[in-house]
Amino acid sequence: MTGRPWASRRDEDDLVAPVPASAGVARRLIGLIWVVYLLEPLVTAWRTTGADRVAGVGLLALFVVVYVWHYVVSPLPGVSRSGVTTPEGGPWPRALRFALLSALSAGCVLVIGQTATATWVFVAVSAMWTFGGWVPYVIAVGLAALYEVLAHRVPGWERDNSLSFAIAFAVLAITSGMVAVRRSRDLAEAQRENARLAVEDERNRVARDLHDILGHSLTVIRVKAELAARLVDLDPARAKAEVEEVESLAREALADVRGAVEGFREISLAGEIARARAALSSAGIEADLPRRVDGVAPDLRELYAWTVREGVTNVIRHSGASTCRVTIDDGGLRLADDGRVPPGGPAARSAGHGLRGLAERARTAGAVLTARRLEPRGFEIVVSATDTGSRP
Repeated sequence: MTGRPWASRRDEDDLVAPVPASAGVARRLIGLIWVVYLLEPLVTAWRTTGADRVAGVGLLALFVVVYVWHYVVSPLPGVSRSGVTTPEGGPWPRALRFALLSALSAGCVLVIGQTATATWVFVAVSAMWTFGGWVPYVIAVGLAALYEVLAHRVPGWERDNSLSFAIAFAVLAITSGMVAVRRSRDLAEAQRENARLAVEDERNRVARDLHDILGHSLTVIRVKAELAARLVDLDPARAKAEVEEVESLAREALADVRGAVEGFREISLAGEIARARAALSSAGIEADLPRRVDGVAPDLRELYAWTVREGVTNVIRHSGASTCRVTIDDGGLRLADDGRVPPGGPAARSAGHGLRGLAERARTAGAVLTARRLEPRGFEIVVSATDTGSRP
């Protein structure tokens, strides 16, 4: 079992590469490269003379300034099935900037002529971070239709579809870019959610393992320490042996905890049965446990091992039982004792973290764990191997 057990919120973020803050600024600056397409109307305005040159160059320069201003300060929207998502912030500042941009574009066309209709492409694109829904596309279609009408009606204008295609291409390109950005953000969010769930699962795994490891080990250590205390005067040699076993158990528990935290914790069914037999004997409880577990399916051995560990720990700690029996067959594992059931019925013994953790392990292994009271005394835990593919 591997993983990153004590991952923090910072660990979750590390699983997804962060987007540098400079990346958004860089994308915006790259988006301004298209201003180069206004060189043609600028050359046309420069070739005129007198007041027309001053007015044409001045209006075009103001148009570029307002466009850059509008582009930089306006939050970029996204795209959904209902069209362009409404950008963040108040609508009126954006609308006023767009109106000013449209007025300057109209002035450029009146002064410079047909070549200044290149500004309409920028107006159509600006509408996409000004308005929401389908309004930007309606504006783009309206500009393309207006150009077609003027190209066929205004004397001296060339009759072609170049601007209409430019507007359509620009709007589609911006839409595709926003779709790509939205998908990238959705993917990053999904990765963060997956990372969060992975960290949460790993935390739960470690908490469950530590509960099972320490609950069993500390219970056995307590029982043996109490036994050693009673034997100090009666049988010093045996008391010394029990203390030595306590020391050995403490070392094993420490190693188990380290293994669980590092994510490489392995548990053996045969080993847990042997430990359970020794622990029950130290607690004065008669143990009836399997001698061989060779027939257990490999994918169920770890589940059964944890069940024996948690079940025996509960028997020693809570039941006051005199016998404990574990049977394993093709149908699953059954652990029963003849102890008392505390007030509140079997739920009082089955509601702890240990049995809840076992139920989660069972579900993962394709099995079902049930706990119930026996009459007239006793309590049993049953793990049913419901997944036929997991049976021996």
